[in-house]
Amino acid sequence: MDPSELDYTLPAELIAQQPAARRDEARLLVVERASGRLTDAVVRDLPAWLRPHDALVLNETRVRPARLRMKRVPTGGAVELLFVRREEDGRWRVLARPAKKLPPGARLEWDAGALALEVASAGAMGERCVRVVAGDVDSALEAAGETPLPPYIHRAPGPSDRERYQTVYARVPGAVAAPTAGLHFTPELLAGLEARGVRIARLVLHVGPGTFRPISAARVEDHVMDEEWYALDATAVATFEAARAHGGRIVAVGTTVVRALEGALDDGGGRLRAARGFTRKFIVPPYEFRAVDVLLTNFHLPRTSLLCLVAAFAGLDLTRAAYRHAVDRRYRFYSYGDAMLVI
Repeated sequence: MDPSELDYTLPAELIAQQPAARRDEARLLVVERASGRLTDAVVRDLPAWLRPHDALVLNETRVRPARLRMKRVPTGGAVELLFVRREEDGRWRVLARPAKKLPPGARLEWDAGALALEVASAGAMGERCVRVVAGDVDSALEAAGETPLPPYIHRAPGPSDRERYQTVYARVPGAVAAPTAGLHFTPELLAGLEARGVRIARLVLHVGPGTFRPISAARVEDHVMDEEWYALDATAVATFEAARAHGGRIVAVGTTVVRALEGALDDGGGRLRAARGFTRKFIVPPYEFRAVDVLLTNFHLPRTSLLCLVAAFAGLDLTRAAYRHAVDRRYRFYSYGDAMLVI
């Protein structure tokens, strides 16, 4: 597949710079795969499109205030680090800017040495592995870390972003980007869905920085996904089995949920079972979805693995039609934008 097949034209003013005034007031484009029909709605209408015994699957990852400004020692030069994840040996994988100033052995500090780091190794595209010399990363991030808003939001993060760039059900810290389809839910909307008989299931996939990385390979199939940690427990699996036993559908809230479920199914040898670990699951058309029946998702950047997944689920032609419709109807795009329900 050529990456150009995942291109589309988007006026810059349609890239949402702020979230909707209320989470469930975002617009919702309903895409019916069987008929190709497109329906304009709003997120709070979601209960009308789901059925009793459907299982709504949420990603409970919590976005860490992962961006921290530090200084090089002894020069005092400014460096910005994005703390991606802690490795098993206690070191941290980070993205650095400017990375060229941080060869192995370079030292960094924050708050006059309250946190001190040493670069242990250097990777591609600004990636570094750092060792903690003094202090505690989690404490520093909680005190001074910034919400890692995506690069297409052209403003500094404000106090409200700590709450709005987070789902209301976020529980497990570890993501550097939000599972954005979940940003539209309110406690009232979730309660309304449960009252309708929709089952709620939960899993975790910690969204990494690769979620925004464009496909640069000459063939889409040659793109290499960043690994991301996920966990699916037996309670969630039992919820899926009960939903299917009663004729319900598995409704994935976001592409991260799709990748976790389809990846877990691969790891289980074709059977969905409790699992945890790292996944590089990359879904390219054509693909047979075995774990997911309905997808709620935001609108995604061109030439990304996220848009590729949506095209595999909805069909490339219908995805293009839906995106043209969304542009024509002035939907808001990307993380703080509107949503699409593919049924």
